[in-house]
Amino acid sequence: MTDWRAVFVGFVVATVLGIVGLVLPGIGQLAAGLLGGFVAGYMAGGGLGSGFWHGLLAGSLGGIIGGLLIGVAVGVAGLALGPLGGAITGAAGIGIFLLAVVISIVMAIESAVAGAVGAAVSE
Repeated sequence: MTDWRAVFVGFVVATVLGIVGLVLPGIGQLAAGLLGGFVAGYMAGGGLGSGFWHGLLAGSLGGIIGGLLIGVAVGVAGLALGPLGGAITGAAGIGIFLLAVVISIVMAIESAVAGAVGAAVSE
């Protein structure tokens, strides 16, 4: 059974630390994903599998939201450039989608591993 409270808290931790982690690009986001997954796994408990699952969900949710924000930012930039920007962002739509998928996968994997560790520590 999924503990959505643990998933949501892990997501919020990863998001807040990710925003703060913008000071250290790359490292800040990596640490945010790890800590968010750890928190989700720790709160959910129930062993390695449960922690892995809850960390995976928290990281995936963060990745999906991050991908959507990147898509919106590129879309707004395209609107600001007028018709030429619309053509550029329209052509880049597949690339934006693939970038969002990659971001989601990376955040999910690191959070899932940290969630398994968090669940192991909680027991």
